[in-house]
This record gives sequence, C-alpha cells and structure tokens, in this order.
Amino acid sequence: MATSLVIAFCVMISFVGCAYAQPRAFFVFGDSLVDSGNNDFLATTARADNYPYGIDYPSHRPTGRFSNGYNIPDLISLELGLEPTLPYLSPLLVGEKLLIGANFASAGIGILNDTGFQFIHIIRIYKQLRLFELYQKRVSAHIGSEGARNLVNRALVLITLGGNDFVNNYYLVPFSARSRQFSLPDYVRYLISEYRKVLRRLYDLGARRVLVTGTGPMGCAPAELAMRGGPNGQCSVELERAASLYNPQLVDMIRSLNQEIGSDIFVAADAYRMHMDYITNPQAYGFATSKVACCGQGPYNGLGLCTPASNLCPNRELNAFWDAFHPSEKANKIIVNRILRGSAQYMYPMNLSTIMALDSRT
Repeated sequence: MATSLVIAFCVMISFVGCAYAQPRAFFVFGDSLVDSGNNDFLATTARADNYPYGIDYPSHRPTGRFSNGYNIPDLISLELGLEPTLPYLSPLLVGEKLLIGANFASAGIGILNDTGFQFIHIIRIYKQLRLFELYQKRVSAHIGSEGARNLVNRALVLITLGGNDFVNNYYLVPFSARSRQFSLPDYVRYLISEYRKVLRRLYDLGARRVLVTGTGPMGCAPAELAMRGGPNGQCSVELERAASLYNPQLVDMIRSLNQEIGSDIFVAADAYRMHMDYITNPQAYGFATSKVACCGQGPYNGLGLCTPASNLCPNRELNAFWDAFHPSEKANKIIVNRILRGSAQYMYPMNLSTIMALDSRT
C-alpha cells in the first residue's frame, strides 16, 4: 500500500521527476492536534485513552489521538506513502522503526513553559527538542552519525503550537497571570518572539523542511461557543481577535527567519483559513454542523471531556468537530489536502506537494 501511494505521488509530480529511493523520515512536534499517543505514557489528565476516542481508527480502539480516527500527521504520512510515525515514548520505537521518524507531540503544551500547567506531566516543547537530540543519538548508534545527520536533514517536520497559549493560559481563567502581565497585542508579540527561538533551535538540530501551522479559529471551537460564544452560536470575539493578531505575525516571523537562514526552511500553513472554509459553510463540505461536537455534553457538546458517558453522534462524517476542541477525521482530511495542494492563500511560501517535487531533484 505504501509503495503504491509513493508511485502515485511520483506520477503526480512527474513534471520534475521523482528520485524516491527510501522513505524520508517524518518528525512531529506540538500539542494535542498532532499527539499520536505520547500522553498515554504519562501521568496526566490530558489524554485520549478512553472510548469513544479511536472509534473510527482501523483498530476501533483509543490510541491516544484526540480524534475519532486519524489525526493530521497520520494523514500526511498516508498521503505521502510513509509509514505513520510512532510516539517517541512508545516501546515499539526501536530498531528499523527509528528510521521512520518519531512523534514527540504532547497534548496540553504550548510555546510557553507555563502553558498547560494544570495537566501536570506533559512534554513541554523544549523537552520535546531534548528528546529529539536523544533520538538522534539512538539513530547514530544504529546507522552511524553521518547516516543519522542525513536522515534528519532529509526529513519532513511538522510543528503545531500556539492554541493552548491562548485557551489554556491567557484566557484559561479571568484575570490570568499572563493577562495581567501582558495586553493581548503584547502577549502575541511575546509568543512570536519565543516561538522564533523554538524554530531556530529546531533548525540547529538539523531540521531543514518544517511545516509550521498557525492557530485555527479558536473562538469557534464548541468549547468556546459554550463558554464564551455569542447568543446565536457566534464565535468568541476575543479569541478570534487573538487568532487575527497571532497568525499574520507568525507568517512574518517565518519569512524573516527564512531570510536570516537564506533558505525556505520553514513553511507556514494557514490553519485558520483552512478551518474557516468548512466552519462558515459546513454543508459545502458535507457536514451537517460545524458548531456541535460529535462527542461531549452541554451546549454544542462543548463542556467537559469526551468519555463513554458523553453524547455521541451516530455519523462522524456529519460533524466538523470531534470533541470540544479537536476536528473530526473528516475535517483533518480537508486540512491535510490544503497542506498538500493548497494555493498561496493557504501555504507560504509553497505547499507540501511543491516541497516534495523540489526535494525529489536532490
């Protein structure tokens, strides 16, 4: 299956040829949108290890993904004919499996170390980067230091951060410590400056092709509709303002960082626009609703956790949101399609198909 997908992809980009030799590694960093199960191995409340999570995954069992099925990294892997990466904490990540890459993401984290403090034991971003260093040592022991360096340099990297710095930090409670410390515009500038340090560190560790997703429309998630939304289901004005300030500055920072390095290392994915396409017009994408989560309780199924006692929609294809914060697998497929094939309004400076075509020349 993986080989046939690679061949199909090679045909798709045949206008520049395809120098596929062995699958490139794939590394994932970030929060619950891309966590594939690391938090299952931690003593934390930020976990997705109970039914009905995973109800539409091939095993029909919870996997630690905050989804009814596949998440964004899974779908990117499948599109590119790569074997999905394992969580770094998985005992299965040994031997040849190391060469596939690794997922270091951990639900609840943010750009800032104090984000997600309420979840106790989570893998904060600089710890994820330290684990990436340990990973490289493990691979060096397996294929030598030069082989490990080449594997990392050729790899595709995905990093998804930022949403929790607003939802689970600045706006977590009224008059939070960060909201007393910073006005919203100043907080956004602070986040961007700290994120730049994270991305620069990722580059210093060998990453050369990095997809960086912005925040989605945080104020339109069912949890925010239930807690802060307008009377007729309007998105939270304040969280939407945060996204409108943050996302353009993230693109500007990526442009500046690429100029500083002298190469298009970092690629910005406009997750906000990708989500808003189906949130503002759900029927055009086959959804019955973009407001009500499939799994949850309370208004919009947006309150509390998704558990076996929650309301559960019978057809997950009809809901854009799986739980109070996370897209359904079907919505994730729309996002990944934009990452691969989206125009300049979604991807800067190029989409993933273009990246793969360019890289096939080398």
